[in-house]
Amino acid sequence: MRGGLIGCGFFARNHLAAWRDLGVEMVLCDRALDRAEALAREFGAKAVYRDAAAMFAAERLDFVDIATTVESHRPLVEMCAAAGLPTICQKPFALDLADGRAMVAAARAAGVPLLVHENFRWQAPMQAMAGLLQDGAIGRPAFARISFRHGFDIYANQPYLATEPRLALVDVGVHVLDLARFFLGDVTRLYCRTQRLNPRVAGEDAATLVLDHASGAVSTVEISFFAKLDPDPFPQTLVRIEGDTGTLEVSPGYRLAVTTGGQTSVRSVDPPVPAWGERPWHLIQDSVIAIQRHWLDCLRNGREPAPSGADNLRTLELVFAAYDSAARGEAVTISGAAA
Repeated sequence: MRGGLIGCGFFARNHLAAWRDLGVEMVLCDRALDRAEALAREFGAKAVYRDAAAMFAAERLDFVDIATTVESHRPLVEMCAAAGLPTICQKPFALDLADGRAMVAAARAAGVPLLVHENFRWQAPMQAMAGLLQDGAIGRPAFARISFRHGFDIYANQPYLATEPRLALVDVGVHVLDLARFFLGDVTRLYCRTQRLNPRVAGEDAATLVLDHASGAVSTVEISFFAKLDPDPFPQTLVRIEGDTGTLEVSPGYRLAVTTGGQTSVRSVDPPVPAWGERPWHLIQDSVIAIQRHWLDCLRNGREPAPSGADNLRTLELVFAAYDSAARGEAVTISGAAA
């Protein structure tokens, strides 16, 4: 297959390394042409463009991978849909639900698949937990605690994050709220409390949420970019899920414990380190390979990718509802009408 990558910034290198591992030829596009040319030299891309329309006109592409910031997502996704091109879009998918709905509608009208990239559900520990839940290892889930708390300096590589008026929920909430839905199903009601702990940042850098799920389960979601932990679990997400016959727990060091019948078994879910990767980033790098492999399989077999744009709208609805809940100081009912 042959794809076009739009956006050659911080995270694009992971996309390109994974595409190379998967045998996909890529051409590159970025308004900063020198940035695209530098990545082209590194990854052997045969063509670079400054303008996406020019790339579409000149190249035969099987899909487009959009790795730009959120402000450009809607025009680029709509441009891809108009060209009949299956599209991957980096998270966060949209600035608001109206933009998200417009992108989903454009892809649906064009009959092309739309995937939202870089999602925690594709990390190896989360996939292992999902497989055990599907197999009924702990019976019917009743409660989950999903925690992404660390003190890693996320602003060093992405300094713009420090100036964002909306930070933790938009940057990581889209991941951990998707995990809550992935494990326990859709949400009917949520309560959120946000905090700004680091005086150097403009937006909230911590949030705590309580979610009611349509299944009757309850989950808590915790996010912090300012936690003082030793050892710091970054970039791991720690999860405990309690069912009516047992408990699953992913703890620091990639330990997955399964407790049933009074007995606990523990195994490692530490993902492999890609040849081009390194610890501790291998957790994220391996998940990039996993989601892009999934995308190729969906294209070849005509299946809907996960999370699709339509599915991700339900997660975005939770993000925006969380801000509403925090501002109002009360729980918010989820309409479920995002798509």
